[in-house]
Amino acid sequence: MIRPRTTLRLAVPALIAAGLAWAFGATDWLVAMAQEAAHGAAGAAGDAAADASHGPEPPAWLVLPFVSILLLIATGPLFFAHHWHHHYPKYSIGLGLVVAAYYVFALGSPTPMVHAATEYLSFIALVGSLFIAASGIFVNINAKGTPRNNVILLFMASVIANLIATTGSAMLFIRAYMRLNTGRLKAYHIVFFIFLVANVGGALTPIGDPPLFLGFLRGVPFFWTFEHVWYIWLPATVILLGLFYLIDRRNTGQGPAPDPEARTIQLQGAKSFGWVAIIIASVFIDPNVFPWVPDLHELLHVPFGIRELIMLTVAVLAYRTADKTALARNEFTFEPIREVGFLFLGIFATMQPALQLIASFAADHADGLSVGMFYWATGALSAVLDNAPTYLNFLAAAMGKFGLDVNLAADVKDMALPEMAHPDSWYFLQAISVAAVFFGAVTYIGNAPNFMVKAIAEANGVETPSFTEYIWKYSLPILIPVYGLIYLVFYSGWIL
Repeated sequence: MIRPRTTLRLAVPALIAAGLAWAFGATDWLVAMAQEAAHGAAGAAGDAAADASHGPEPPAWLVLPFVSILLLIATGPLFFAHHWHHHYPKYSIGLGLVVAAYYVFALGSPTPMVHAATEYLSFIALVGSLFIAASGIFVNINAKGTPRNNVILLFMASVIANLIATTGSAMLFIRAYMRLNTGRLKAYHIVFFIFLVANVGGALTPIGDPPLFLGFLRGVPFFWTFEHVWYIWLPATVILLGLFYLIDRRNTGQGPAPDPEARTIQLQGAKSFGWVAIIIASVFIDPNVFPWVPDLHELLHVPFGIRELIMLTVAVLAYRTADKTALARNEFTFEPIREVGFLFLGIFATMQPALQLIASFAADHADGLSVGMFYWATGALSAVLDNAPTYLNFLAAAMGKFGLDVNLAADVKDMALPEMAHPDSWYFLQAISVAAVFFGAVTYIGNAPNFMVKAIAEANGVETPSFTEYIWKYSLPILIPVYGLIYLVFYSGWIL
Protein backbone atom coordinates (compact mmCIF):
# COMPACT_ATOMS: atom_id res chain seq x y z
CA MET A 1 0.00 0.00 0.00
CA ILE A 2 1.25 3.48 -0.89
CA ARG A 3 1.94 5.49 2.21
CA PRO A 4 0.13 8.85 2.40
CA ARG A 5 3.40 10.73 2.86
CA THR A 6 4.94 9.04 -0.17
CA THR A 7 1.85 9.70 -2.24
CA LEU A 8 1.96 13.39 -1.32
CA ARG A 9 5.64 13.69 -2.26
CA LEU A 10 4.95 12.05 -5.61
CA ALA A 11 1.89 14.16 -6.31
CA VAL A 12 3.46 17.52 -5.44
CA PRO A 13 4.90 18.32 -8.91
CA ALA A 14 1.64 17.41 -10.65
CA LEU A 15 -0.44 19.34 -8.10
CA ILE A 16 1.79 22.40 -8.56
CA ALA A 17 1.40 22.22 -12.34
CA ALA A 18 -2.36 21.79 -12.13
CA GLY A 19 -2.71 24.63 -9.62
CA LEU A 20 -0.60 27.00 -11.68
CA ALA A 21 -2.52 26.13 -14.82
CA TRP A 22 -5.83 26.86 -13.10
CA ALA A 23 -4.51 30.07 -11.58
CA PHE A 24 -3.05 31.27 -14.86
CA GLY A 25 -6.26 30.35 -16.65
CA ALA A 26 -8.20 32.52 -14.20
CA THR A 27 -5.65 35.31 -14.63
CA ASP A 28 -6.01 35.01 -18.41
CA TRP A 29 -9.76 35.55 -18.09
CA LEU A 30 -9.28 38.60 -15.86
CA VAL A 31 -6.71 40.08 -18.23
CA ALA A 32 -9.03 39.57 -21.20
CA MET A 33 -11.92 41.22 -19.34
CA ALA A 34 -9.81 44.20 -18.34
CA GLN A 35 -8.49 44.68 -21.87
CA GLU A 36 -11.97 44.37 -23.33
CA ALA A 37 -13.25 47.08 -21.00
CA ALA A 38 -10.33 49.35 -21.83
CA HIS A 39 -10.09 48.85 -25.57
CA GLY A 40 -13.54 47.76 -26.69
CA ALA A 41 -14.47 45.07 -29.14
CA ALA A 42 -11.62 45.74 -31.54
CA GLY A 43 -9.07 45.42 -28.78
CA ALA A 44 -10.65 42.19 -27.59
CA ALA A 45 -10.37 40.69 -31.07
CA GLY A 46 -6.70 41.62 -31.18
CA ASP A 47 -6.12 40.06 -27.80
CA ALA A 48 -7.80 36.84 -28.92
CA ALA A 49 -5.49 36.68 -31.93
CA ALA A 50 -2.48 37.25 -29.73
CA ASP A 51 -3.65 34.53 -27.36
CA ALA A 52 -3.89 32.05 -30.23
CA SER A 53 -0.24 32.66 -31.02
CA HIS A 54 0.80 32.41 -27.34
CA GLY A 55 0.73 36.15 -26.85
CA PRO A 56 3.53 38.71 -27.24
CA GLU A 57 7.04 37.52 -27.93
CA PRO A 58 9.16 37.32 -24.77
CA PRO A 59 12.55 39.07 -24.47
CA ALA A 60 15.61 36.99 -25.28
CA TRP A 61 16.94 37.28 -21.72
CA LEU A 62 13.97 35.27 -20.43
CA VAL A 63 15.77 32.19 -21.75
CA LEU A 64 18.30 32.61 -18.89
CA PRO A 65 16.26 30.63 -16.31
CA PHE A 66 16.23 27.68 -18.72
CA VAL A 67 19.98 27.97 -19.23
CA SER A 68 20.37 28.18 -15.46
CA ILE A 69 18.45 24.98 -14.79
CA LEU A 70 20.54 23.16 -17.40
CA LEU A 71 23.73 24.40 -15.76
CA LEU A 72 22.47 23.34 -12.34
CA ILE A 73 21.61 19.85 -13.60
CA ALA A 74 25.09 19.64 -15.13
CA THR A 75 27.09 21.01 -12.19
CA GLY A 76 25.00 20.26 -9.10
CA PRO A 77 25.77 16.52 -8.83
CA LEU A 78 29.46 17.25 -9.44
CA PHE A 79 30.29 20.24 -7.24
CA PHE A 80 27.64 20.35 -4.50
CA ALA A 81 26.03 16.93 -4.64
CA HIS A 82 24.67 16.84 -1.07
CA HIS A 83 23.08 20.29 -1.33
CA TRP A 84 21.72 19.56 -4.80
CA HIS A 85 20.16 16.25 -3.80
CA HIS A 86 18.22 17.88 -0.96
CA HIS A 87 17.26 21.14 -2.64
CA TYR A 88 16.86 20.53 -6.41
CA PRO A 89 13.03 20.80 -6.16
CA LYS A 90 13.38 24.35 -4.82
CA TYR A 91 15.70 25.41 -7.65
CA SER A 92 13.44 23.86 -10.27
CA ILE A 93 10.21 25.35 -8.94
CA GLY A 94 11.84 28.72 -8.22
CA LEU A 95 13.22 29.18 -11.74
CA GLY A 96 9.90 28.07 -13.21
CA LEU A 97 8.04 30.64 -11.11
CA VAL A 98 10.36 33.41 -12.34
CA VAL A 99 9.33 32.71 -15.94
CA ALA A 100 5.68 32.23 -15.02
CA ALA A 101 5.57 35.53 -13.11
CA TYR A 102 7.07 37.43 -16.05
CA TYR A 103 4.52 36.02 -18.48
CA VAL A 104 1.61 36.80 -16.16
CA PHE A 105 2.55 40.20 -14.72
CA ALA A 106 4.93 41.72 -17.31
CA LEU A 107 3.53 40.34 -20.57
CA GLY A 108 -0.05 39.82 -19.42
CA SER A 109 0.03 36.53 -21.32
CA PRO A 110 -0.28 33.43 -19.12
CA THR A 111 -1.19 31.20 -22.09
CA PRO A 112 2.32 29.69 -22.52
CA MET A 113 2.32 28.69 -18.85
CA VAL A 114 -1.10 27.08 -19.18
CA HIS A 115 0.20 25.13 -22.17
CA ALA A 116 3.33 24.19 -20.21
CA ALA A 117 1.28 22.88 -17.29
CA THR A 118 -1.01 20.90 -19.60
CA GLU A 119 1.92 19.35 -21.46
CA TYR A 120 3.70 18.59 -18.19
CA LEU A 121 0.70 16.79 -16.74
CA SER A 122 0.44 14.64 -19.89
CA PHE A 123 4.16 13.94 -19.67
CA ILE A 124 4.25 13.00 -15.98
CA ALA A 125 1.07 10.91 -16.24
CA LEU A 126 2.58 8.77 -19.02
CA VAL A 127 6.09 8.53 -17.59
CA GLY A 128 4.96 7.97 -14.01
CA SER A 129 2.32 5.35 -14.81
CA LEU A 130 4.64 3.36 -17.07
CA PHE A 131 7.43 3.57 -14.49
CA ILE A 132 5.21 2.14 -11.76
CA ALA A 133 3.44 -0.47 -13.91
CA ALA A 134 6.62 -1.77 -15.57
CA SER A 135 8.42 -1.90 -12.20
CA GLY A 136 5.93 -4.56 -11.12
CA ILE A 137 7.35 -6.90 -13.79
CA PHE A 138 10.56 -8.69 -12.91
CA VAL A 139 12.37 -9.78 -16.06
CA ASN A 140 15.46 -11.92 -15.62
CA ILE A 141 17.53 -13.19 -18.52
CA ASN A 142 19.29 -16.38 -17.56
CA ALA A 143 22.31 -15.87 -19.79
CA LYS A 144 25.88 -14.71 -19.55
CA GLY A 145 26.54 -11.03 -20.05
CA THR A 146 28.38 -10.99 -23.37
CA PRO A 147 28.57 -8.48 -26.24
CA ARG A 148 26.43 -10.78 -28.38
CA ASN A 149 23.70 -11.18 -25.76
CA ASN A 150 23.71 -7.46 -25.04
CA VAL A 151 23.25 -6.65 -28.73
CA ILE A 152 20.32 -9.06 -28.95
CA LEU A 153 18.67 -7.51 -25.88
CA LEU A 154 19.22 -3.93 -27.05
CA PHE A 155 17.80 -4.68 -30.50
CA MET A 156 14.79 -6.53 -29.08
CA ALA A 157 14.05 -3.69 -26.62
CA SER A 158 14.44 -1.12 -29.43
CA VAL A 159 11.85 -2.90 -31.56
CA ILE A 160 9.45 -3.29 -28.62
CA ALA A 161 9.78 0.47 -27.96
CA ASN A 162 7.57 0.97 -31.02
CA LEU A 163 4.80 -1.05 -29.38
CA ILE A 164 4.89 0.21 -25.78
CA ALA A 165 6.75 3.52 -26.24
CA THR A 166 10.37 4.25 -25.48
CA THR A 167 9.42 4.96 -21.88
CA GLY A 168 7.64 1.62 -21.49
CA SER A 169 10.42 -0.40 -23.10
CA ALA A 170 13.11 1.41 -21.11
CA MET A 171 11.32 0.80 -17.82
CA LEU A 172 10.67 -2.85 -18.69
CA PHE A 173 14.19 -3.79 -19.73
CA ILE A 174 16.66 -1.52 -17.92
CA ARG A 175 16.85 -3.59 -14.75
CA ALA A 176 17.09 -6.92 -16.62
CA TYR A 177 19.83 -5.38 -18.77
CA MET A 178 21.77 -4.28 -15.70
CA ARG A 179 21.40 -7.72 -14.08
CA LEU A 180 22.58 -9.41 -17.27
CA ASN A 181 25.82 -7.43 -17.01
CA THR A 182 26.45 -7.99 -13.30
CA GLY A 183 30.18 -7.93 -12.72
CA ARG A 184 30.95 -6.09 -15.96
CA LEU A 185 28.45 -3.22 -15.96
CA LYS A 186 30.02 0.08 -17.06
CA ALA A 187 28.77 3.57 -17.82
CA TYR A 188 28.74 2.94 -21.58
CA HIS A 189 26.17 0.16 -21.08
CA ILE A 190 23.70 2.72 -19.69
CA VAL A 191 24.58 5.27 -22.36
CA PHE A 192 23.94 2.93 -25.29
CA PHE A 193 20.71 1.77 -23.67
CA ILE A 194 19.60 5.43 -23.67
CA PHE A 195 20.75 5.89 -27.26
CA LEU A 196 18.89 2.88 -28.61
CA VAL A 197 15.99 1.84 -26.38
CA ALA A 198 15.03 5.25 -24.98
CA ASN A 199 15.33 7.15 -28.27
CA VAL A 200 16.32 5.83 -31.70
CA GLY A 201 14.38 2.59 -31.22
CA GLY A 202 10.99 4.32 -31.05
CA ALA A 203 11.11 6.02 -34.45
CA LEU A 204 8.88 3.60 -36.37
CA THR A 205 5.36 4.22 -34.98
CA PRO A 206 3.39 7.08 -33.42
CA ILE A 207 3.32 5.05 -30.20
CA GLY A 208 7.11 5.01 -30.05
CA ASP A 209 7.84 8.65 -29.24
CA PRO A 210 5.69 11.68 -28.28
CA PRO A 211 6.58 13.88 -31.33
CA LEU A 212 5.37 11.16 -33.70
CA PHE A 213 2.15 10.77 -31.73
CA LEU A 214 1.52 14.51 -32.01
CA GLY A 215 1.99 14.19 -35.76
CA PHE A 216 -0.54 11.36 -35.81
CA LEU A 217 -3.04 13.49 -33.86
CA ARG A 218 -2.55 16.28 -36.39
CA GLY A 219 -3.25 14.02 -39.39
CA VAL A 220 -0.13 12.02 -40.29
CA PRO A 221 -1.32 8.48 -41.23
CA PHE A 222 -0.50 5.89 -38.56
CA PHE A 223 1.75 3.70 -40.74
CA TRP A 224 3.39 6.63 -42.53
CA THR A 225 6.29 6.72 -40.07
CA PHE A 226 7.20 3.05 -40.56
CA GLU A 227 6.96 3.31 -44.35
CA HIS A 228 9.14 6.42 -44.62
CA VAL A 229 11.58 6.00 -41.71
CA TRP A 230 12.47 2.28 -41.50
CA TYR A 231 15.28 2.55 -44.05
CA ILE A 232 16.88 5.29 -41.92
CA TRP A 233 16.07 3.63 -38.60
CA LEU A 234 17.57 0.26 -39.54
CA PRO A 235 21.09 1.40 -40.60
CA ALA A 236 21.26 3.86 -37.70
CA THR A 237 20.32 1.10 -35.24
CA VAL A 238 22.78 -1.37 -36.80
CA ILE A 239 25.62 1.19 -36.70
CA LEU A 240 25.02 2.02 -33.04
CA LEU A 241 24.76 -1.68 -32.15
CA GLY A 242 27.99 -2.32 -34.07
CA LEU A 243 29.81 0.44 -32.21
CA PHE A 244 28.48 -0.90 -28.91
CA TYR A 245 29.65 -4.41 -29.79
CA LEU A 246 33.18 -3.20 -30.54
CA ILE A 247 33.34 -1.33 -27.23
CA ASP A 248 31.78 -4.15 -25.23
CA ARG A 249 34.25 -6.69 -26.65
CA ARG A 250 37.03 -4.87 -24.83
CA ASN A 251 35.26 -5.37 -21.48
CA THR A 252 37.12 -8.16 -19.67
CA GLY A 253 34.72 -8.32 -16.74
CA GLN A 254 33.06 -11.66 -16.07
CA GLY A 255 29.52 -12.07 -14.81
CA PRO A 256 28.02 -15.14 -13.15
CA ALA A 257 27.38 -18.21 -15.28
CA PRO A 258 23.74 -18.93 -16.18
CA ASP A 259 21.78 -21.60 -14.35
CA PRO A 260 21.54 -24.56 -16.76
CA GLU A 261 18.33 -25.79 -15.15
CA ALA A 262 16.45 -22.48 -15.33
CA ARG A 263 14.55 -20.97 -18.25
CA THR A 264 16.35 -18.40 -20.40
CA ILE A 265 13.74 -15.71 -19.77
CA GLN A 266 12.08 -15.60 -16.36
CA LEU A 267 9.08 -13.40 -15.61
CA GLN A 268 7.50 -12.54 -12.30
CA GLY A 269 4.54 -10.20 -11.92
CA ALA A 270 3.37 -10.77 -15.51
CA LYS A 271 -0.12 -9.53 -14.54
CA SER A 272 1.32 -6.01 -14.62
CA PHE A 273 1.54 -6.31 -18.41
CA GLY A 274 -2.22 -5.73 -18.32
CA TRP A 275 -1.69 -2.34 -16.67
CA VAL A 276 0.99 -1.45 -19.26
CA ALA A 277 -1.47 -2.37 -22.03
CA ILE A 278 -4.17 -0.14 -20.52
CA ILE A 279 -1.73 2.78 -20.32
CA ILE A 280 -0.69 2.38 -23.96
CA ALA A 281 -4.32 2.05 -25.08
CA SER A 282 -5.27 5.16 -23.10
CA VAL A 283 -2.80 7.19 -25.17
CA PHE A 284 -5.45 7.10 -27.91
CA ILE A 285 -8.26 8.27 -25.61
CA ASP A 286 -8.15 11.72 -27.12
CA PRO A 287 -10.87 13.94 -28.65
CA ASN A 288 -8.67 14.34 -31.74
CA VAL A 289 -8.72 10.56 -32.30
CA PHE A 290 -12.25 9.73 -31.13
CA PRO A 291 -14.68 12.68 -31.26
CA TRP A 292 -16.91 11.03 -28.63
CA VAL A 293 -14.21 11.45 -25.95
CA PRO A 294 -15.15 14.38 -23.66
CA ASP A 295 -12.70 17.29 -23.86
CA LEU A 296 -12.19 18.21 -20.21
CA HIS A 297 -10.06 21.20 -21.23
CA GLU A 298 -13.12 22.84 -22.79
CA LEU A 299 -15.82 21.40 -20.55
CA LEU A 300 -14.23 21.94 -17.13
CA HIS A 301 -11.30 24.25 -17.96
CA VAL A 302 -8.81 21.89 -16.30
CA PRO A 303 -5.24 21.23 -17.52
CA PHE A 304 -5.77 17.49 -18.06
CA GLY A 305 -8.04 15.13 -19.95
CA ILE A 306 -9.63 11.70 -19.66
CA ARG A 307 -6.34 10.15 -20.78
CA GLU A 308 -4.36 11.60 -17.89
CA LEU A 309 -7.02 10.56 -15.37
CA ILE A 310 -6.88 6.99 -16.66
CA MET A 311 -3.08 6.90 -16.50
CA LEU A 312 -2.86 8.27 -12.98
CA THR A 313 -5.59 5.91 -11.79
CA VAL A 314 -3.75 2.99 -13.35
CA ALA A 315 -0.53 4.10 -11.63
CA VAL A 316 -2.20 3.76 -8.22
CA LEU A 317 -3.90 0.46 -9.07
CA ALA A 318 -0.75 -0.97 -10.65
CA TYR A 319 1.22 -0.30 -7.48
CA ARG A 320 -1.45 -1.59 -5.14
CA THR A 321 -1.88 -4.85 -7.10
CA ALA A 322 1.78 -5.34 -8.06
CA ASP A 323 3.66 -8.48 -7.12
CA LYS A 324 5.55 -7.24 -4.05
CA THR A 325 8.32 -9.78 -4.60
CA ALA A 326 8.80 -8.49 -8.13
CA LEU A 327 8.98 -4.91 -6.83
CA ALA A 328 11.54 -5.94 -4.22
CA ARG A 329 13.65 -7.88 -6.73
CA ASN A 330 13.60 -4.80 -8.99
CA GLU A 331 14.78 -2.73 -5.99
CA PHE A 332 11.87 -0.39 -6.67
CA THR A 333 11.76 3.06 -5.08
CA PHE A 334 9.84 6.22 -5.99
CA GLU A 335 12.96 8.42 -5.99
CA PRO A 336 13.64 8.20 -9.78
CA ILE A 337 10.14 9.40 -10.72
CA ARG A 338 10.24 12.03 -7.96
CA GLU A 339 13.49 13.44 -9.34
CA VAL A 340 12.19 13.44 -12.91
CA GLY A 341 8.91 14.99 -11.80
CA PHE A 342 10.46 17.97 -10.04
CA LEU A 343 13.25 18.66 -12.56
CA PHE A 344 10.99 18.49 -15.60
CA LEU A 345 8.43 20.72 -13.90
CA GLY A 346 11.06 23.46 -13.99
CA ILE A 347 12.24 22.50 -17.47
CA PHE A 348 8.74 22.63 -18.98
CA ALA A 349 8.12 26.08 -17.47
CA THR A 350 11.47 27.67 -18.27
CA MET A 351 11.73 26.37 -21.83
CA GLN A 352 8.58 28.17 -23.00
CA PRO A 353 10.38 31.44 -23.95
CA ALA A 354 12.92 29.46 -25.98
CA LEU A 355 10.17 27.53 -27.76
CA GLN A 356 8.25 30.71 -28.50
CA LEU A 357 11.33 32.50 -29.89
CA ILE A 358 12.22 29.46 -31.98
CA ALA A 359 8.70 29.20 -33.39
CA SER A 360 8.79 32.87 -34.35
CA PHE A 361 12.18 32.53 -36.04
CA ALA A 362 11.19 29.36 -37.90
CA ALA A 363 7.98 30.93 -39.17
CA ASP A 364 9.79 34.05 -40.38
CA HIS A 365 12.62 32.17 -42.13
CA ALA A 366 10.91 28.99 -43.33
CA ASP A 367 11.17 29.92 -47.00
CA GLY A 368 14.95 30.07 -46.80
CA LEU A 369 15.40 26.79 -44.89
CA SER A 370 16.36 23.67 -46.83
CA VAL A 371 15.42 20.14 -45.76
CA GLY A 372 18.93 19.72 -44.34
CA MET A 373 18.55 22.88 -42.28
CA PHE A 374 15.24 21.62 -40.91
CA TYR A 375 16.96 18.34 -40.00
CA TRP A 376 19.79 19.99 -38.04
CA ALA A 377 17.62 22.72 -36.49
CA THR A 378 14.97 20.26 -35.30
CA GLY A 379 17.67 17.92 -34.03
CA ALA A 380 19.76 20.52 -32.22
CA LEU A 381 16.76 21.92 -30.37
CA SER A 382 15.26 18.49 -29.63
CA ALA A 383 18.48 17.71 -27.79
CA VAL A 384 17.93 20.42 -25.19
CA LEU A 385 14.21 21.23 -25.41
CA ASP A 386 11.22 18.93 -25.25
CA ASN A 387 11.23 17.27 -28.67
CA ALA A 388 7.43 17.17 -28.97
CA PRO A 389 6.75 20.95 -29.20
CA THR A 390 9.99 21.35 -31.19
CA TYR A 391 8.60 18.87 -33.72
CA LEU A 392 5.31 20.78 -33.95
CA ASN A 393 7.00 24.16 -34.34
CA PHE A 394 9.19 23.04 -37.21
CA LEU A 395 6.38 21.04 -38.80
CA ALA A 396 4.25 24.19 -38.80
CA ALA A 397 7.11 26.19 -40.34
CA ALA A 398 7.78 23.55 -43.01
CA MET A 399 4.10 23.35 -43.90
CA GLY A 400 4.10 27.12 -44.31
CA LYS A 401 6.60 26.70 -47.15
CA PHE A 402 3.93 24.82 -49.08
CA GLY A 403 0.98 27.02 -48.12
CA LEU A 404 -0.40 24.40 -45.71
CA ASP A 405 -1.83 24.80 -42.21
CA VAL A 406 -0.68 22.49 -39.39
CA ASN A 407 -4.08 22.92 -37.70
CA LEU A 408 -5.93 21.28 -40.62
CA ALA A 409 -5.78 17.48 -40.71
CA ALA A 410 -6.32 17.44 -44.49
CA ASP A 411 -3.31 19.74 -44.99
CA VAL A 412 -1.13 17.58 -42.72
CA LYS A 413 -2.10 14.54 -44.77
CA ASP A 414 -1.19 16.46 -47.94
CA MET A 415 2.19 17.23 -46.36
CA ALA A 416 2.81 13.54 -45.58
CA LEU A 417 1.81 11.88 -48.84
CA PRO A 418 4.04 12.35 -51.91
CA GLU A 419 1.16 11.59 -54.30
CA MET A 420 -0.71 14.66 -53.10
CA ALA A 421 -0.38 18.24 -54.39
CA HIS A 422 3.14 18.79 -52.99
CA PRO A 423 5.39 15.88 -54.02
CA ASP A 424 8.44 17.09 -52.05
CA SER A 425 6.75 18.03 -48.79
CA TRP A 426 6.92 14.52 -47.25
CA TYR A 427 10.73 14.83 -47.39
CA PHE A 428 10.62 17.71 -44.88
CA LEU A 429 8.25 15.79 -42.61
CA GLN A 430 10.61 12.81 -42.70
CA ALA A 431 13.63 14.95 -41.77
CA ILE A 432 11.75 16.60 -38.90
CA SER A 433 10.44 13.25 -37.62
CA VAL A 434 13.83 11.52 -37.70
CA ALA A 435 15.64 14.46 -36.10
CA ALA A 436 13.10 14.96 -33.30
CA VAL A 437 13.36 11.30 -32.23
CA PHE A 438 17.06 10.59 -32.86
CA PHE A 439 18.50 13.78 -31.37
CA GLY A 440 16.56 13.29 -28.15
CA ALA A 441 19.47 11.02 -27.17
CA VAL A 442 22.09 13.78 -27.29
CA THR A 443 21.48 14.94 -23.70
CA TYR A 444 19.83 13.51 -20.60
CA ILE A 445 16.92 15.95 -20.94
CA GLY A 446 16.31 15.42 -24.66
CA ASN A 447 13.66 12.76 -24.09
CA ALA A 448 11.55 11.69 -21.13
CA PRO A 449 13.07 8.25 -20.38
CA ASN A 450 16.71 9.40 -20.56
CA PHE A 451 16.79 10.93 -17.11
CA MET A 452 14.62 8.11 -15.80
CA VAL A 453 17.11 5.46 -16.95
CA LYS A 454 19.96 7.46 -15.39
CA ALA A 455 18.06 7.79 -12.10
CA ILE A 456 17.22 4.07 -11.96
CA ALA A 457 20.82 3.13 -12.69
CA GLU A 458 22.11 5.43 -9.96
CA ALA A 459 19.49 4.14 -7.52
CA ASN A 460 20.93 0.67 -8.12
CA GLY A 461 24.50 1.84 -7.45
CA VAL A 462 25.60 2.04 -11.09
CA GLU A 463 28.02 4.82 -12.00
CA THR A 464 26.65 6.98 -14.82
CA PRO A 465 28.24 9.90 -16.71
CA SER A 466 27.54 13.40 -15.53
CA PHE A 467 25.45 15.70 -17.73
CA THR A 468 28.49 17.20 -19.46
CA GLU A 469 30.48 13.95 -19.58
CA TYR A 470 27.55 12.26 -21.30
CA ILE A 471 27.73 14.88 -24.05
CA TRP A 472 31.48 15.25 -24.66
CA LYS A 473 32.45 11.63 -24.06
CA TYR A 474 29.55 9.85 -25.77
CA SER A 475 27.06 12.03 -27.69
CA LEU A 476 29.51 14.16 -29.63
CA PRO A 477 31.98 11.43 -30.69
CA ILE A 478 29.37 8.68 -31.28
CA LEU A 479 25.94 10.09 -32.09
CA ILE A 480 26.83 13.21 -34.06
CA PRO A 481 28.97 11.34 -36.66
CA VAL A 482 26.11 8.84 -37.13
CA TYR A 483 23.58 11.65 -37.50
CA GLY A 484 25.98 13.46 -39.81
CA LEU A 485 26.11 10.36 -42.01
CA ILE A 486 22.30 10.33 -42.14
CA TYR A 487 22.38 13.95 -43.25
CA LEU A 488 25.05 13.24 -45.86
CA VAL A 489 23.12 10.34 -47.39
CA PHE A 490 19.54 11.56 -47.16
CA TYR A 491 19.41 15.34 -46.74
CA SER A 492 22.55 16.96 -48.14
CA GLY A 493 21.50 16.47 -51.78
CA TRP A 494 24.96 15.13 -52.62
CA ILE A 495 23.99 11.43 -52.69
CA LEU A 496 20.18 11.09 -52.89
